[in-house]
Amino acid sequence: MAKYVILTKITSEGLETLKENPSRIKEVNEEIAKKYGVKVLHQFIVMGPYDFVNIVEAPSNEAVVKMAIDLGSRGTIQTLTMPAIEIEKLIEELKKK
Repeated sequence: MAKYVILTKITSEGLETLKENPSRIKEVNEEIAKKYGVKVLHQFIVMGPYDFVNIVEAPSNEAVVKMAIDLGSRGTIQTLTMPAIEIEKLIEELKKK
C-alpha cells in the first residue's frame, strides 16, 4: 500500500470539537480505516502553519482523495496531502538502468 503525508489545519469549528471531545481524533482515525481503508501509521500535533502531521497508508490515491474530500466537507479541517516514497524504494529505482 502507498504511504502519504497529510498536513492538517484545524478550523475554529474543529478546535471547538477537539476541546469538547479530545478523543474525536481517535474516532476519526477508526472511521477512515473502516470507510476508506486508510490507516494512520503516525500522528503528531505540531506548532506552526499546520496543526497535525499524519503519516497514513492507503490502498490508492482515490481512497485518499475521497477521504480528504469527506473530512474537509465537514468544515472542521483543511488538508494538504502528499504521496510519500520510502528512501529504500527510491534507491532501488535509481539503481535500475
